[in-house]
Amino acid sequence: MIEQIYTYFSIEMIYIWLNIGVLPFWFILIFFPNLRICKIFAISIFPIIIFSLVYGYLFYKIFLADYDFLNNFTLYLSFSNLLNLFEEKYFLILFWIHFLAINLFCGSWIVNDSQKLNIPKALTFIPLITTYFIGPLGIFIYWLIRIFYAKKITLYD
Repeated sequence: MIEQIYTYFSIEMIYIWLNIGVLPFWFILIFFPNLRICKIFAISIFPIIIFSLVYGYLFYKIFLADYDFLNNFTLYLSFSNLLNLFEEKYFLILFWIHFLAINLFCGSWIVNDSQKLNIPKALTFIPLITTYFIGPLGIFIYWLIRIFYAKKITLYD
């Protein structure tokens, strides 16, 4: 039975489950940011624990496949090395988990910060959707909105 579970959790299946599994968190952040369920599930450490467990599992699975982790550091040497790494499915799935986790973290920060500054939920809709798809652009849009509600421009907070 353990072997059946192990073969079920292939990289392709994990990719599909990650993409489906992150949607409820974003749905809660976008449509129900003021509810307690948002604080418990989307803004808490809960999603990060899930991503960490999946990342750890994949790291273990990739380690068993004799993947050369030291080769990943070549991405800093040239753009073509980065392209070569993205052809490797193991590197790509680890990168994808990074992308999903960081964007979700930024989305939860936007919701948390907007609540501190009493920014209307309707104004955070566009930055949250944009952060889901194009992380840094959504954060920048939120920062522009935040300037008017914080009544100051800061480069750090």
